[in-house]
Amino acid sequence: MATIAFDTHKFIRKLENAGFDSKQAEAVADAFREAHMEAEVATKTDLRELEYRLVIKLGGMMMASVAVVATLVKLL
Repeated sequence: MATIAFDTHKFIRKLENAGFDSKQAEAVADAFREAHMEAEVATKTDLRELEYRLVIKLGGMMMASVAVVATLVKLL
């Protein structure tokens, strides 16, 4: 999975503007950053690549199914 950028400075400023003191804002930002880094999130690119792989696999299975049916029809 891809890493997604997180602007801690901007996050801290927003917390301070909302009434957090500097120490609290930094602690919350650090905790959020750590949780954010540990989370495995799928980006749009990840999902697009997965879709392409699934389409290729499904196409292969459909071709194999047609080949099996054609072989059975030929034998019967």
